Amino acid sequence: MEKQIIDDKIKELFISSRVIALVGASKKKEKDSNIVMKFLQKSGYKVIPVNPTCVNETIHGEKVYETLLDIKEKVDIVDVFRPSEETIDIANQTKEIGAHVLWLQLNIENDKAKEIATKNKIYYIANKCTKIEFQKLFGII
Repeated sequence: MEKQIIDDKIKELFISSRVIALVGASKKKEKDSNIVMKFLQKSGYKVIPVNPTCVNETIHGEKVYETLLDIKEKVDIVDVFRPSEETIDIANQTKEIGAHVLWLQLNIENDKAKEIATKNKIYYIANKCTKIEFQKLFGII
């Protein structure tokens, strides 16, 4: 039952969200973050890439930002492709920009980031891939 409740909540978050900031976006086509960004765009989301090493360049037609704090529009989900130890700062930025979800990709977890998120009523998801979950919940192969 617990898994079903979590799946239902994640599906609801996908349905109610429109803008995803992807922290750790990469221009390299073979990188998971690049593949996931393209998939989310094709699924109808505006995906804003965040990567300080390629600021003001574009990835899949979107301008790259240095940090979450540089994004001027409302972000619903912060999707993270960075090492676990970097997620505390990302959680604090997620709080500052008012995003509703902090989503840490596969093999990324951090108890302190979780504490920051939950204390600020931000839904915390860790060790799950947005693309895999979307495909599973919406029956896309």
